[in-house]
Amino acid sequence: MTRSIRIANVNRTIEPIYARYCDTFLAQLRGFTFHSHLSPTEGLVLVGKRDSRLDSSIHMLFVSFDLSIIWIDSKMNVVDKVLAKAWRPAYFSKAPAKFVLEVHPDRWNDFEIGDVLELNDA
Repeated sequence: MTRSIRIANVNRTIEPIYARYCDTFLAQLRGFTFHSHLSPTEGLVLVGKRDSRLDSSIHMLFVSFDLSIIWIDSKMNVVDKVLAKAWRPAYFSKAPAKFVLEVHPDRWNDFEIGDVLELNDA
């Protein structure tokens, strides 16, 4: 079973995000595929084994809504972000990342490159 975590931004005050911690291949592959909607307070954290541009890439196939994608390295620094459009084949970060935070597009301004995040058990 996937555990739930709370995302906090050390650099700015944001409304909490409660995300599923996806650290298995199957959980990551499923992601938001075939979901019909997403609340602004929920998200996913896809967990890699190391900082990597390739391993932290995502797809938007069979995802019917846009997402704010935040890439985070192993030091918990935001290294890139993009507004991912529904049904696009792939997105890659500009810098190596270990974590990928997928959240509602309304959360785009809650994160900037260089911010430090905290992931705590919810």
